[in-house]
Amino acid sequence: MPSTDPQRPDAVTGDEEARVIVVGAGPAGATAAMYLARAGVDVLLLEKGTFPREKVCGDGLTPRGVRQLVRMGVDIDAPGWTRTRGMRWMCEGRQVHIDWPRLGGHPDFGLTRSRYDFDDILVRHACEAGARLRAEVKATGPLTDRAGRIIGVTAVAGPDKQPRTYRAPVVIAADGASARTALAMGLERDPTRPIATAARRYYRSASRTHDPYLELWADLRCSRTGRDLPGYGWIFPLGDGRVNVGLGSLPHRRHGAVDLRATMDQWLARLPEEWGLSEENADSPLRSAALPMGFNRRPQYSRGLLLVGDSAGMISPWSGEGVAQAMEAGEAAAEAVVLALLRPSGPGREEALRQYPKEINRLWGRYYRLGNQAADRVLGRYGYRPVLHRRVMASPVLVRSLARLLTEVADEPGHDAIDAVLHGLLRLVPRPSLSRRTPKP
Repeated sequence: MPSTDPQRPDAVTGDEEARVIVVGAGPAGATAAMYLARAGVDVLLLEKGTFPREKVCGDGLTPRGVRQLVRMGVDIDAPGWTRTRGMRWMCEGRQVHIDWPRLGGHPDFGLTRSRYDFDDILVRHACEAGARLRAEVKATGPLTDRAGRIIGVTAVAGPDKQPRTYRAPVVIAADGASARTALAMGLERDPTRPIATAARRYYRSASRTHDPYLELWADLRCSRTGRDLPGYGWIFPLGDGRVNVGLGSLPHRRHGAVDLRATMDQWLARLPEEWGLSEENADSPLRSAALPMGFNRRPQYSRGLLLVGDSAGMISPWSGEGVAQAMEAGEAAAEAVVLALLRPSGPGREEALRQYPKEINRLWGRYYRLGNQAADRVLGRYGYRPVLHRRVMASPVLVRSLARLLTEVADEPGHDAIDAVLHGLLRLVPRPSLSRRTPKP
């Protein structure tokens, strides 16, 4: 049932209007709604489910994600948050520890927390700022004017699925990998961009739950073919007696899909018995989800609709990280919308809204273009084993450089020589175009 918390009113009501509608209350949608409400904008946040809720995720945040939580005012010292010092990479019997760098623009630690209540925390911040949450409201399609511009959404609300209409001059689509709102507006997925698959399961493990490192395994093999897994395995500590164990896979078009369940079983059989990662210690079923990556849906703005998070395929093609990117995009979308709403409806407002995809491309355009190439030519074909070659793992400088490249934890302007090299590398990548094709009317 929806929450009755007076600080988070989410009662299902009749038809409503607002200045902005946000469809979906995951990290991208909740962040956008919070920044909009903080700026004094009347915003409706529509969520098809209720909170707290399950969500397939690794539950780990790099310093980039931690920075966004701090910007939002989330109390990361409250119970339930577990700090991490860095990453531990495992490959062919070798391991290397990489502490999070000490940079001026990022915290020097990461965090873990289950997505079961992570989204709920962000939504509460949005509501405390003034956003109007409507839980158990599933958007069913866009409302458009004669010019094809979105002016709201239709929806069904509550357990009895009563039809509802919500109107606003601007809509932000944060409805996840399904991207129903974007699809209904003719914004289709780019089939040349990668879609990974992830599967995760919780285990009770007293010996690993307080590990200060996020552990990544790069030498796993697919159960059916024996090929290197085009991805990696992870073991992330949650600090509450459990660990999050999962696999991410980026199937190459030549090799087909990977049986993640069988591949995980094969991997877990290799691990030390004292870790407790066995069936009797499982604390959840194995759950899986698609990971739309590398800007696989563009443009990010069209006809009054802004795409944020998974609906725009904003997951990193380098690492599979998506929460930090979702929150950053939510903030960028909110800023563009706030400035646009200062202008009357018309060309001036459109000009302001079109700054959003420009900002997204400034943030990640070259980085994602290079990542898409790496995913297609290396990671999707051979996995991470060649990247973590023994000579790379034996070099502290190469390891730190690779870690910053994969996680995009770097300062701008550069903090040190590694930052300078990474920024120089990205400057060599041609700028991506802002739109792949003209959207359907």
